[in-house]
Amino acid sequence: MKNPFLTFGYSGPEYFCDRVEETKRLTSLLTNGNHVALISPRRMGKTGLIKHCFSQTQLQKSYYLFIVDIYATKSQAELTYKLGQNILSVLKSKGHKVWERFVQSVASLRTGISLDAFGQPCWNLEIGDIKTPQVTLEEIFGYLSQADKPCLVAIDEFQSIMDYPEKNVEAQLRTYIQDCNNAWFVFSGSKRHLMGEMFSSPARPFYQSASTMSLKPIPLESYLPFIKHHFENNGLSINEDAIEYLYRKFEGTTWYIQKICNEVFAAADTGRTCNITDIDAAIDYATEEKEDTFMDLMSRLTAKQKSLLTALARAGRNAKPTSEEFIRKHRLTTASAIQRSLSALQDKDIVTNEDGKYFIYDYFLNNWLGQVGKG
Repeated sequence: MKNPFLTFGYSGPEYFCDRVEETKRLTSLLTNGNHVALISPRRMGKTGLIKHCFSQTQLQKSYYLFIVDIYATKSQAELTYKLGQNILSVLKSKGHKVWERFVQSVASLRTGISLDAFGQPCWNLEIGDIKTPQVTLEEIFGYLSQADKPCLVAIDEFQSIMDYPEKNVEAQLRTYIQDCNNAWFVFSGSKRHLMGEMFSSPARPFYQSASTMSLKPIPLESYLPFIKHHFENNGLSINEDAIEYLYRKFEGTTWYIQKICNEVFAAADTGRTCNITDIDAAIDYATEEKEDTFMDLMSRLTAKQKSLLTALARAGRNAKPTSEEFIRKHRLTTASAIQRSLSALQDKDIVTNEDGKYFIYDYFLNNWLGQVGKG
């Protein structure tokens, strides 16, 4: 029995919940010649939406489709590597004439691309082989400009380029994209303040260069029948109170709902209806599963950062940590010291800030810290 609640990847529309209007909007923007800045918190389902959108027959037939995750990249060379590797990986299944055009376009990489025993191209390059990333990047965009089909390119965690040591990457990319009339881009990002700065500030190269889409939680009214259907379709059952409890617990955040449903489904028995107790047990199990990771994380924080993180977990997701009330209640030091710790925790992607409210990104980490605090 296949578990229908996916925690990674995309397996088709049957396992994808809702996002009907978002799919229509994203498709319409791209097919009508617009770039899109897709912005939402992490684990809300941005990548799933892009894959769902790109899986549509009309796009599959009419475009070359590329999705590149640059979250872990640290430089222009790594960006160039990931982009080139992904393009070749997609094109190799399209036939010799298609991928050969790309290989011929990237002259600076040609010696690192060879053929396997079946005549398929192999990417035999390492990051260090990208000697002149600016030249190679220009070649890649040259290919996109003259590909035999229009291209749609999604760049996941696009705000990562702001941390590259090279200071002109934004401007270069903006120029390449502006001059490329055969490709349209989705710039997907989870750090709202950084993405907002990139696309809304007149001082930035990407100012007003893309239509903006914000991804909000899938409504409970859509998630409830989706979850019930997949339980019942496999001879299992779950009550509606449990689904609503789960939804509220994680404020509609897609990945966490999928993860807990995955756990509850895996442990479910026919003849018994899953309930809130099963949800809580699955949350505790998922939290315990990551305990070693959380302990390692805490070991790399300063004492002040640990104290603040624990206080944020106890306070809930609407905390104002520099307020006198918060400082007094949690026996912290000064507002300036807290601000320094907050900046460090934000840089580490542990804490985020939305509308002046600070909270811990990872619900399981938040849950674990709450349990440790009680202990």
